Amino acid sequence: MAVKTFDPIDLGPITITFSVDAEMSNGSATVSRCDVVAGAGIPVAHSHDGFEETIYGLEGVTTFTVDGEAIEVGPGATLCIKRGQVHMFMAGDADASFLAIATPGVFGPDYFLEIAEVIAAADGPPDPQAMAAVMLRHGLTPVRS
Repeated sequence: MAVKTFDPIDLGPITITFSVDAEMSNGSATVSRCDVVAGAGIPVAHSHDGFEETIYGLEGVTTFTVDGEAIEVGPGATLCIKRGQVHMFMAGDADASFLAIATPGVFGPDYFLEIAEVIAAADGPPDPQAMAAVMLRHGLTPVRS
């Protein structure tokens, strides 16, 4: 069996690097490393009905807000975000990194590559409608605040 490597996907203050995709796991899981610049994150609350997302802290502290509850994930901490739970995250005062494991493996690199295209096409902040369309296409439901 050959080892597969993935190029990092640059989303500006966030970089996603996959280590396992659906093809490698027969669809059972995807695994990615998320490196987040201090103070950055995903401020758009969303949920997903097709998979659980387990977060494992590697470096720094990332605060996940899950169903309105703030949960700090630091090195060695684990958080399981269940299907349908509304969540978002922000890194703290220092850069942070975590692993994100989606089970089953229906959430992969294509989502982040499409998000990167929307960001690159923007002259300023990305188009919220284009971002929402990508999210919906990949099983994420944005929640309006």
